[in-house]
Amino acid sequence: MRFLLNFTDEFALAIGLWPVASFVLTLPILAYLYHRDGKLRAWSAVSVYLAVLYVLSLACFTLYPLPSGTSGPGITYGIAPQLNPLRFVDDLRYGGPAALFQILANVVFFMPFGFFCHRVFRRGFIASAVIGFLASLAIETTQLTGIYGLYPYAYRTFDINDLMWNTGGAVIGWAAAALIAFALPVDPEADDDDVTEKPGLVRRLVALLLDLILIVAATAIMTAVAIFASSLTQPGASLPLAVPCILLAVSYLVVEGIVPWLRDGRTPGSGFVHMTCETRPRFGFRRVRFYVARLVLLAVFIALPPVGIVTLALYYPRRHRLPYDAI
Repeated sequence: MRFLLNFTDEFALAIGLWPVASFVLTLPILAYLYHRDGKLRAWSAVSVYLAVLYVLSLACFTLYPLPSGTSGPGITYGIAPQLNPLRFVDDLRYGGPAALFQILANVVFFMPFGFFCHRVFRRGFIASAVIGFLASLAIETTQLTGIYGLYPYAYRTFDINDLMWNTGGAVIGWAAAALIAFALPVDPEADDDDVTEKPGLVRRLVALLLDLILIVAATAIMTAVAIFASSLTQPGASLPLAVPCILLAVSYLVVEGIVPWLRDGRTPGSGFVHMTCETRPRFGFRRVRFYVARLVLLAVFIALPPVGIVTLALYYPRRHRLPYDAI
């Protein structure tokens, strides 16, 4: 019990960081779940957010508290690495129950890691064991290098035995999840051809945000190329503001207009989350009107978020669709 009480501050720190990390990771988590399952399942979402809490706890338990003051490990001297894989034998011989409990703690700390690898991220046995080993190695290396140079010396011991027990814990956790899967089978992953024509609002927003990230990235790359080309032809001249604006408009038109037109309504983002923006078949001029209305309305919503929020609040709850879906 005294050993566990030593981690009270670390666990409190992990709990405090959890809402922040969960908010930052909401988009990639939702995108991953829609891509993997083809739908948003409550238990899957809970599992992933618990995995986030676990990773935060693992980092806090193994790296915190950080060195402070003017002397001590990590500041005025380091701690030598322990590279003897059989050192645990002497630890058990002379440390007794305390050493055994330390070993078990290292195993137990990584059991959820293997469990999440199997149950949440659908990794196989070898992949989970390798990922568990690499995660433990990253932690041990972070301690050995003083957080990669943030501190001049190692402030905790790099212990090869910890690598062994952590990897073993990940393997045990994976095996436990595999046994549970016999009673509670893992839901099958969505097929690439499994595309819904009736996406919910959350899935639509996730798809749009993924598209916007792609649009901004493409615009930034093309703008950088334009600046480089301009510096070669006109050294010292600044790039006109109209150029990145035009490149942004072109990127938007390609991602939200041309790509979905050619892919049956699937933008890069909506294709990733298994949906199409075309809620029903449209042909000829009607399809053209649909895409024009969609491009205009999305541009207004993106440029003027309050307009988009008000429109969604007034229109979507009653119709369960967006205005351009009525075309």
